[in-house]
Amino acid sequence: MDLTTKYLGLTLKNPLVVSASPLSENIGNIKKMEEAGAAAVVMLSLFEEQIEAEGADLDRSLSTGGSSEAASYFPNISGYRVGPETYLENLTKAKAAVKIPIIASLNGASSGGWTRYAKKMQEAGADALELNIYTIPTDPRVNAAEIEQKYCDLVRDVKASVQIPVAIKLCPYFSAMVNMASQLDQAGADGLVLFNRFYQPDFDLEALEVVPSLQLSTSYELLLRLHWVAILHGRVRPDLAITGGVHTSYDVLKAMMAGAQVAMMASAILKRGIDYIATVLGELQTWMEEHEYESIKQMQGSMSQKSVADPKSFLRGNYLKVLSSYALRA
Repeated sequence: MDLTTKYLGLTLKNPLVVSASPLSENIGNIKKMEEAGAAAVVMLSLFEEQIEAEGADLDRSLSTGGSSEAASYFPNISGYRVGPETYLENLTKAKAAVKIPIIASLNGASSGGWTRYAKKMQEAGADALELNIYTIPTDPRVNAAEIEQKYCDLVRDVKASVQIPVAIKLCPYFSAMVNMASQLDQAGADGLVLFNRFYQPDFDLEALEVVPSLQLSTSYELLLRLHWVAILHGRVRPDLAITGGVHTSYDVLKAMMAGAQVAMMASAILKRGIDYIATVLGELQTWMEEHEYESIKQMQGSMSQKSVADPKSFLRGNYLKVLSSYALRA
C-alpha cells in the first residue's frame, strides 16, 4: 500500500506531519516522532519578538507607559526558553539526528529580521520554511487590501532570500479566502497551511491581569479546515496542509479526501504521547485496506468541491441540508 504524498516538493512516506509545538524543542522527541512514523516535523516556532529582543530589551520597552492592567498583555521575552541562535543550533542537530524532513517555522507579524533568519534557517539545514503570520489588525485606518498586501510582500521577500520551499500558515478570517490564496500563489508561496489558531486571553478579575488561555484543539475544529481545503483544491498551485483538529485516523483520511497533501498533528500528540502517531498510521492503513484503497493519491481531493457533480451546490446545498436535518430532529 502506497502511503506516500508530496508536500513542498518533498516526497513524504505518509501524510502525517507533526506541527509546531513545544515537543520539537527536544531532539530526543524528534527522534521518537520519526520512530513512531511521522513523515516530517515542523520545528517549534522562532518568534519575531525573540529576534527583536536579540539586540534590545524588548520586555522593558513594551511594559513602559499605559496602565499596569494593559501591560500584562506583553510577555517577558527574557523568559523564552529558546533564543534565535539556540534555535538554529537545535535545527542543525535535528537535521543530523533524523532522516525525515525538518521544516523550520518563523512566527511574527512583519518582514523585519525574517529574511535574515530565513537564510540562517536554510543554512542550518531546514528542508522547508513555514511562515506563521500571527497578527490581529486593530487600526481602523488599515483596510483589508493593505493587510493582504503585507502578507504577499512578506512571502515575496522571504522567497527572494531563500531557495528552499516556503509555506504560509493562514488565519481563517479573510473575507475572500480564495482570492487571498490566489494572491499568495502569485507571490510565490509553495504551500498554504490552514489554519492558524488564535489564542484568546482571559481576564483575572482579582489580580486585574490578562492571563493566557490555552485550549488544545478538538476534532470539531477540523470542519472549518476541511471546508476551505475542499474549496481550494484544484484552484491554486500551492500545496495544501490542514492543521488544527487532526486527532484520529479518520481526521487524516478526511483531510486527504478534501484535497490536502498532508495533515498536521500536535494537540493529539500532546494529549496522548508521541507513540500515538504509530496508532493513527496503523488505523489509517487498516481503513484503506478494508475500503480497497491502494494509495493516498487515489483519495486526495475525491471529496473536494471540484469533484462533486454540481460544484455550485457544494456550499448552499450543504447549508440547506444541515438546517433541514436539525429541524427534523427538533
